[in-house]
Amino acid sequence: MPPSRARVLLSGANGQVGSALLHSLSEKNEIFAFDRTTLDLTNREQIRQCIREIKPDIIINAAAYTAVDQAEKEPDLAFVINGIAPGIFAKEAALIGAVLIHYSTDYIFDGSGVQPWREEDKAAPLNIYGKSKLAGEQAIKATEAAHIILRTSWVYGERGNNFVKTILQLAAEKEALNIIDDQIGAPTSAKFIADTTAQILNQITDSSIVLKSGTYHLCCNGETSWHGFASEIVRLAKQNNTSLVVKEIHPIPSNAYPTPAERPKNSRMNCTRLNKVFGLQQESWQAALENTLPLITISSAEATTTSK
Repeated sequence: MPPSRARVLLSGANGQVGSALLHSLSEKNEIFAFDRTTLDLTNREQIRQCIREIKPDIIINAAAYTAVDQAEKEPDLAFVINGIAPGIFAKEAALIGAVLIHYSTDYIFDGSGVQPWREEDKAAPLNIYGKSKLAGEQAIKATEAAHIILRTSWVYGERGNNFVKTILQLAAEKEALNIIDDQIGAPTSAKFIADTTAQILNQITDSSIVLKSGTYHLCCNGETSWHGFASEIVRLAKQNNTSLVVKEIHPIPSNAYPTPAERPKNSRMNCTRLNKVFGLQQESWQAALENTLPLITISSAEATTTSK
């Protein structure tokens, strides 16, 4: 088992989850942080050399190709970053006895039905992004590495492009917004993901606890539509005296806003396994949003209509 103060190799350190992980993990661990400029996930040999030089106890792969619509045009790149690189992390982790923590997505499911997805449910992704992320999961499981795969949904945070920033930007410019209301999931803050990961890592580094490798669902508690999420963003922003001009937020069906990549309508996730195995509690999506929103600033360069 890793020592109590672990050597942690973190990829994707400048992303939404990666930057939050830096804050959550730095106090108790020795962090070796890399972003796309210092660790190129399309370069297999660079990944191997990086891991062999650092010899980490824990590898956390928070890097991913997340441009859902663009992935339809760049499937090869999406599969290299999301599908092949995680397998390389896992193989190297197995060689040195490290534990790999990797993040995946609700988009590996087809969004059918209304029941929350369980870890063992059949994967049937609708788009290239989901297919590439599923390939990454499969590549990890094909190795002998000790691993934890955390599937999450509708991620947003202080850094990077996300739905919250998009809505704040649009609400400051337009009096009426049209937002999809037939896709249901749990908005999940990067801080919640990072804090939960830190709690899991604390258990991993406890020599008295046996690591339970496997796949776990990790998202905030509750559910809403993108329309419901947008409405709550605007309500809280106005409550915080953010200057917005929006007056109406209209619900629309998915087919009224076609995108290159098809999105699943049911992104509900059952997180019972995570809660039972690690003794963790979920934060409600509303509470997570309320805590995160005051920390988010936007610029025209960051705003995006991408929902993942």
